[in-house]
Amino acid sequence: MTASDMLSDKDFKKCAGFHGHICPGLAIGYRAAMAGLDWLKENRSMDEELIAIVETDSCSVDAIQVLTGCTFGKGNFIFKDHGKHVFTLFCRQTGTGVRLALKDGAIDLDDRHRELMQKIQAGDALAVEQEEFKTLHRNKTLSLLKKPIDAMFTIEPVQRFFPEKARIETSIPCDKCGEPTMCTRVVEKNGRRLCLDCAEGVKR
Repeated sequence: MTASDMLSDKDFKKCAGFHGHICPGLAIGYRAAMAGLDWLKENRSMDEELIAIVETDSCSVDAIQVLTGCTFGKGNFIFKDHGKHVFTLFCRQTGTGVRLALKDGAIDLDDRHRELMQKIQAGDALAVEQEEFKTLHRNKTLSLLKKPIDAMFTIEPVQRFFPEKARIETSIPCDKCGEPTMCTRVVEKNGRRLCLDCAEGVKR
């Protein structure tokens, strides 16, 4: 499948629709999810059959959620704030897992691309520079979609203790703000049952 074919692929379109735009980060998540599912020989999780552990909060994780079916709401999407493009997928039924870690230099943005990205983030980019950035961003997305998977990721099997399936817990009102709080997240402090914000003195 060519990069252009991937752009028009229904699964990639679903990822782009969910995420809101096409970008290199989304391409990374798409490639990781597809490679991981292929390695596990599994399809999208309808319930909690699969588990995804992601170590970044970048654009890539939206593609992981869409393609694997792992979500925060089902409790089978776990975020670890490690700042790394590392994605680990597990199958409960087979007990197998695979870890995909983005290789150094796999994205390889050139100096102009980085310069324009910084200008846009700072709000200093001219209209012509924004258009130039969009072109570079799209071209980089295409290059990531057609890059050989072993040139993008280190892929290795893993074994790990699986987390329990998601549980529905009772909520009780916080003794300070009164907001219903999952009982497993309530903190006992000075004889009062408080939500985490109130226990930590966070002002809203």
